[in-house]
Amino acid sequence: MVAELVTNASVASSPTKAQPHSRILAAIDIGTNSVHMVVVRINPELPAFNIVDAEKSTVRLGERCPQTGNLTAEAMARAIAALRRCLDMAKVWNAEQVIAVATSATREAPNGKDFIREVETQLGLQIDLISGQEEARRIYLGVLSGLEFNHQLHTIIDIGGGSTELILGDGHDPRFLSSTKVGAVRLTNEFVTTDPISNRDFDRLHAYVRGMLEWPIEDLKAKIEQGETVNMVGTSGTIESLIRLDAYANNTGAPPTTLSGYVLTLERLQALNQRLRKLSFGDRCKIPGMSERRAEIILAGGVILQEVMESLGMTKIQSCTRALREGIIVDWMLNHGLIEDRLRYQGSVRQRSALNLAQKYRVNLDNAQQAAKFAVMLFDQTCGTLHQWGTQERELLWTAAILHNCGHYISHSAHHKHSYYLIRNGGLLGYTDAEIEMIANLARYHRKGAPKKKHESYQGLGKLERQMVDQLSALLKVAVALDRRQINAIDSLHCTFNAAQRELSLTLTPAQLGDDCSLERWSLEYKKACLEAEFGIKLVVKVDAAQDTGVFSAVG
Repeated sequence: MVAELVTNASVASSPTKAQPHSRILAAIDIGTNSVHMVVVRINPELPAFNIVDAEKSTVRLGERCPQTGNLTAEAMARAIAALRRCLDMAKVWNAEQVIAVATSATREAPNGKDFIREVETQLGLQIDLISGQEEARRIYLGVLSGLEFNHQLHTIIDIGGGSTELILGDGHDPRFLSSTKVGAVRLTNEFVTTDPISNRDFDRLHAYVRGMLEWPIEDLKAKIEQGETVNMVGTSGTIESLIRLDAYANNTGAPPTTLSGYVLTLERLQALNQRLRKLSFGDRCKIPGMSERRAEIILAGGVILQEVMESLGMTKIQSCTRALREGIIVDWMLNHGLIEDRLRYQGSVRQRSALNLAQKYRVNLDNAQQAAKFAVMLFDQTCGTLHQWGTQERELLWTAAILHNCGHYISHSAHHKHSYYLIRNGGLLGYTDAEIEMIANLARYHRKGAPKKKHESYQGLGKLERQMVDQLSALLKVAVALDRRQINAIDSLHCTFNAAQRELSLTLTPAQLGDDCSLERWSLEYKKACLEAEFGIKLVVKVDAAQDTGVFSAVG
């Protein structure tokens, strides 16, 4: 779902706001069902990229002539019109290069190369006709750019209009790549002849998919070593649509802001497919979250996913919103020397995405990293005494500290509220929707008072999540106060907790000899109330005796 990665138009960078050293690139995927394009701004220093614009047109290029198998003149005309719009958009953004690839429908059609030549003649756009294996490889790169594997083995499935790609990898070079001629458009055209689908058609559809995928699935399973745990990731339009339908059904009528990281169980998928098979096309169109074009082909896509999950023994699948188009970008970056170590690139998706978003919204990274350093130090030194949170919550706190001031990009006034909005809608990669909500809430409460139940964003959290926001936002307030002058005045801190007296002693070591850190201590006096109230403690702040000037020697 590319749209979810595009920043809301009201806060997106405009084509005229090119950032220093950034590079603009466009990638087009000419598929069986749709023509997709993303325009990205590459930050070579991280390296990372933001999607700044996107275009999608459902052209049904795969609707070929039944007698000859050729792409029809009407389908080619629709695709060329869509590609012209894409090029116009890329020109607006001053893209230095437009990379276009064509997949299943074009490579299988007898006149596929004629279509490519016609595009070049009319539009001057060169199209790379890629094999199924190459398509799978680039899908893998796209997923690696948006999801951390943590060295664990993952099966990736991408269900397109004309083919299904299966990939096995753990963040290194892929162990297995395959592309099979089973796609949502192809199977709908061949097997769905009744509305609602008859039992006969439904059973034939299942049997055909099972037979077509039997060899690639067995080959994939042979690449899994005994005892290895395998996770499953799904990407691209068909799977995202199935997941969106499940999200609507299981989130009181509205899906989460981003489907990245959303988990669909096999049991719920089976129930969804049983529901869809009983509905006519018109009734499917009425389902919340279902587009008319997707309603035509969704059942065939659901059957493909169900058969793969059952054959692999997978009970759940996680969504990733990056795929072929993003893989085209990563491949270009690799080929142009912007990514030297693919494993390092993949292994820091979350951290790199947070830093990239901070740069996008012009956060002062030196100050943000100072606040993050103090937040993590406070977290570590109070873990087991004031709180019991673990490594996952620690990382969310770090990310919130990095991004807490991003709201200044919109306005200084109420910038903490703007920070919530930007984080919530900024397209953080590698995090689930629930984690992004927690990060946004932590940043929202880095200043002023404690969270309140009347606040809509806080209201929607569960009990445990509210407790986490209450406690960690209190730590973040203190961390931000410790860099009040934003000159890195404090080098380090040390916490000592007296359980009997419920007193937390915070000793500060100044960076410069003779600095009494009076402004930071004044800010702490102002910010400490939430921490004291939340944990039922008294905070005592001191400056390291070896550095203290004697002025304001203690603040209680």
